[in-house]
Order: sequence, then structure tokens, then C-alpha cells
Amino acid sequence: MIKKYLFRSTLSVVLFLNTFTFIFAQSPTKPFIYGDLLPDAPELASRGEYTVGVQTLDLIHANQLDILNYGKGPDSLYNRPLKIEVWYPAEAKSGADELISYDEVMGQNGNPTRPIIPFTFLGRAIRNAKPAYSDDSYPLIIVSHGYTGSRYLMTYLTENLASKGYVVVAIDHTEATFRDAGGFQSTLLNRSLDDLFVLNEIARMGKQDDSFLNGLVDSDNTALIGYSMGGYGAVNVAGAGYSPQATQLFGTMAAGSKALLKRSMGNPEFEASIDSRIKVIVAFAPWGMQRGVWNAEGLAGIKIPSLFVAGSLDDISGYENGTKAIYEGAVNSERYLLTYLDARHNTAPNPAPIEALDPARSINEYLRYADSVWDSRRINNVNQHFVTAFLGFYLKGNQDYKAYLLVKENIEKNEWPGFKPRTTVGLEMEHQPANK
Repeated sequence: MIKKYLFRSTLSVVLFLNTFTFIFAQSPTKPFIYGDLLPDAPELASRGEYTVGVQTLDLIHANQLDILNYGKGPDSLYNRPLKIEVWYPAEAKSGADELISYDEVMGQNGNPTRPIIPFTFLGRAIRNAKPAYSDDSYPLIIVSHGYTGSRYLMTYLTENLASKGYVVVAIDHTEATFRDAGGFQSTLLNRSLDDLFVLNEIARMGKQDDSFLNGLVDSDNTALIGYSMGGYGAVNVAGAGYSPQATQLFGTMAAGSKALLKRSMGNPEFEASIDSRIKVIVAFAPWGMQRGVWNAEGLAGIKIPSLFVAGSLDDISGYENGTKAIYEGAVNSERYLLTYLDARHNTAPNPAPIEALDPARSINEYLRYADSVWDSRRINNVNQHFVTAFLGFYLKGNQDYKAYLLVKENIEKNEWPGFKPRTTVGLEMEHQPANK
């Protein structure tokens, strides 16, 4: 009798535990979305007060030099398509599900070892939501990905900034995305041209009666954020004309070398293109300095505030002879350099998607996003914090944000403003004023 009772009691406990485990495993839990906060996230990494809307737009930059097919046609010009994603402050919907699914791919066009593989990932935004218009329009932020990449490469940051009262426009740079990657010459030539064209188009739509951007966006108060080749373009747009050596990147392609001269230091067309609507740049691991793309004269042409972000072991863009050299050479810019010690190149992207963890895939799908030392989610949170402070101070004029940037001047007990105790290990933040 006692044995029978013990058996039944044990069986009941086992059944209860199994049922509890099943219920617990199946209970709804809040998914971790790119950009959500880790426990050690710094203060300004949190999202802002606005619900985020998002829309996709298709633009055409007419009559551009078709550098990849130069000489194959009668005029070597083409209408260059540019798809953009626009995140913006939106009206809150009662009970609205803010989770959105983004359609993305991994792989690289034309690479047989890295086939194009579609996947989806979640964000926190509402597709085609009604904009939250206000008495004051919102500053514009243009985001430019690397080679290769896509407009969805930094959603942790684009959504975060839109929630804080910015209109954020990320570009799919034609012939430089995962889906359509072409010859590198296209990126060398078109990156800064794409940025300026998109600025002009957003400004135009901001005054167009039938556009949702009408009254929403302040294109006269613009920031440009670029990663890798996006940083290459941002540094140029900010005023750093290319050096004579940069034209050699086109080799014997005379058309490319001639075209790049228009973006070079001392060229009147380049000087005339420096756009006063662009107030600041944020350049993540900007490519080109280690290849001689800029010289001292070119870097001195940057006269707007700049935030540079890099890994100290960046093996793509370089650090001492790359991003840090740009920071040191931009003597006429009030500038900041955020360094992730021992990180390599990937200081800007979303974390690697779960599909990239498949050991059957090329490791390059994982390494397109991840860092082998740093947790990408941690990098994302730190970036959200410092970009928020930088743009909040320089675009919105919030004086309180300056203290978050001047960490050495405002440090207390070896702790940075806005950071939890013992959480700045592995980070360096430098600041230099502009030459008077």
C-alpha cells in the first residue's frame, strides 16, 4: 500500500512538472528585437516617446554614368534606381501591434559560394502608419550601408532614432546590395552622389502636397550616417574631397577616374556641392583612408561636427591608418572618436540573423554582422546612446546631451555619464575641438 502511494505521488509530481514545463515553454514571452535593451545598456539607448511608422519608396536618379557598362552602349548613361526605407514618428494606435517583419536576404549576388537566401526578421514599427505631424518638422537623417549591405542593415538604430523625433531614410545603394552587388567601381563613384540625390528628393517631397513627408521633415537640418563604404561617402559629402591618388582605384578605367575627379579636392564642382543642409556626419568604420583616398588637405575640408566609430582591430577599413587617422586629420571639425577595443569592422550592423548560425552556410554570412569579441547587441546599445547624444546636441540643440559626449571632462569615479557602474570596459571616447 505504501509503495503504491509513493508511486502515485511520484507520478503526480512528474506529470505536474512536465505540464508546468510545457506551459512555461509555450507561454507568450516578449521577443528580443534588434535594438532592445540589455541590462547594461547606457541611459540614452532606450527608445523615445514616438510610435514608429515606416514606408518604402522608389526613386530614380536619371541620366547617371553607367560606369559598370561604360562603352557598351551609345551614351553610357542610365536611370539609376534607388529604393529607400523611411522611418518616422507616427500617431500611436490603441492596442496596435508594433512588431513588423522585414524581408531581407543573405549572401552576395554573383558569388557561387554565397547564394542569395531570403529570410525575415522582426522590428518595432507600423507599416504605413499615419505620421505624427507637429508644429515643428523633424530633422532628417540619411543612412548609408556598406558594400555589400541593404537599407535594413541598421534597423536597431533607424527605428530608435525615429522614435526620438527624426525622419530616418536608409538607402538601398544600387549595385552594392546583397541582391544586386556589382563591380566596386559603382560604389566608389556613386556613394556620395546617391546621398546628395536622396537629400534633394526628400526635400522636394517635403514640399509636395500629396506626400506624407509634407510638413513632416526638415531637410535643412540633416545628418548623414554611413557605415564602411557608407562612411566613405559621408566623409566626402562632409567636405573631404578625394585625393589625386583616389582616382587610381579605377585602374585604367579613364571614365571612372575622370568622374571621380568631380568629387576631388580643389575641383570647383565639388566645392559647389558641399551642402549646408548637412549639419553633421556619423561615420562608422569609414573605408578609404588606408588606400590614400584622402590627404591632409582633403580632411581639413570637413568643417561640420563629426562622430567616428571604429574597432581598434578593424581589418577592413583600418584603425590607426584608417578611422583614427581620419579623426585626427579632420582638424577643422569638432569631432569625436568612439573606439571598441579589440573589435574589428562590424561596429554598425544589426546582430547576425539566426539563419546565419547554420554551420552549413558560409561563415561569411555570420561575419557580415558579428564581431568575434563583442556582443553585437551591446555594440548596438552603445551606438544608440552616443548617436542619440550627438544628434540631440547638434541637430536639436539639447544642451544636456553634451555631457554624455565629453566623457573625460565629466567623468566621476571612473564612470561615464549615462553608463551603469563597471560597464565602460573596452570602450574609449576621444574629443577634439575644431581649429579656430
